[in-house]
Amino acid sequence: MKMVLVAACALVDADGRVLLAKRPEGKTMAGLWEFPGGKVEPGETPEAALIRELKEELGLDVAAACLAPLTFASHAYETFHLLMPLYVCRRWSGTIAGREGQELAWVKPLQMRDYPMPPADLPLIPHLRDAL
Repeated sequence: MKMVLVAACALVDADGRVLLAKRPEGKTMAGLWEFPGGKVEPGETPEAALIRELKEELGLDVAAACLAPLTFASHAYETFHLLMPLYVCRRWSGTIAGREGQELAWVKPLQMRDYPMPPADLPLIPHLRDAL
């Protein structure tokens, strides 16, 4: 089974809310809410992938030093196995905007279960609740 490495980020605002992005129509798992991030390209570190993806998806500039590893998800989907480190970031520059037409929501960790998420993201919620 193919292993896919995806880096994800919990962007946390001053009120302790976490940014979730809704997968746009046309993508697999469209309509589900997820943590921003994306696939780690060959030769790329997870931190570099997040810095690139946060710039492309949300228009944010993030320094590697502001990405704190929190936990990870390891999930077997039907056609691949997902390994997803989750980082927490509280400092960035730029104004957050869904550059790919995705809907965004700032959500308190206790309310994350109200947002349908991909199966791999669900086990990350208790870790975020405990950390925040």
